Amino acid sequence: MRSLFSFPNPVNEVAARSVATGVVLLTGLILAATAAGIDGARWLVVPLALGFWARVLTGPTLSPLGQLATRVVAPRLAHAERLVPGAPKRFAQGIGTALSTAAAVTWLAFGLTGPGVTLVAAIMVAASLEAAFGLCLGCVMYGYLAKAGVFSAADCPECADISLRLRGNDTLAPRT
Repeated sequence: MRSLFSFPNPVNEVAARSVATGVVLLTGLILAATAAGIDGARWLVVPLALGFWARVLTGPTLSPLGQLATRVVAPRLAHAERLVPGAPKRFAQGIGTALSTAAAVTWLAFGLTGPGVTLVAAIMVAASLEAAFGLCLGCVMYGYLAKAGVFSAADCPECADISLRLRGNDTLAPRT
């Protein structure tokens, strides 16, 4: 049971970006269907939130999107993995969990469409940056919190010193 509730470390960045692409597609569907006046579209925040909960608690293990990304998409997109620390990615999933849960509660429980749409749009923006450019806003926040002493800088050297990533540091190269 303990291994079920674990998060991979390191994480394949190609898989993480593939998950982000799936999140962009789902949030885009939610926003487009809502704009088109499709009443049931708001219920799509439930699988969005459940997916974030699954990923933050178990990594890709219980997440259908995580499984698709790690087993199907990432292996076909890249011949070599680009490994990055898991702790910042889990932190980013936690932010997605908080935002998507807040969207579900405000929109479904309280009927507040505006805040629900705004939260879904914020998730879409963050996921788009990750998917298209590899810019993980949660990882950036993690880096600032590591510098402030909230997290250990040893968990992610690239978060503590972004110049390592810019120089193409290979300390996180695939393990043999």
